[in-house]
Amino acid sequence: MKVFDNTTKRIFLASWVSINQAEATNTQQNQLPRSATKSYCDFLQPLRQKVDRIQVSDRELAHRLCKLIPSQCPFERDVKLFGKTLFHIPPMCKLNPLYEEVVGLRFRALCYLADECGEDVSQYC
Repeated sequence: MKVFDNTTKRIFLASWVSINQAEATNTQQNQLPRSATKSYCDFLQPLRQKVDRIQVSDRELAHRLCKLIPSQCPFERDVKLFGKTLFHIPPMCKLNPLYEEVVGLRFRALCYLADECGEDVSQYC
């Protein structure tokens, strides 16, 4: 008996379903009150929005961003002694609360250089 025979028969596709206004109001009444749901104060949200709103429209700015923001985590290391690996330090960049926004900014800068300026961005990869 193969696993493939049992798993492929149970795959289904999900899709978006249109709900009319009357059903939408009924479902909103059945939801938990706002105070019962988990709420938190994201004090970094204004900074995240500010980084997301940066428009890359200058060649010098795009080059500067691509040089300053590394393509890979610089903290990941293999600590070796006499040619033997003692331990591995994992990449900790994802612990940065602004990681996604900074990587997105670097990507926008690379796209600007490649698409708008027609430059070769392989030096930054």
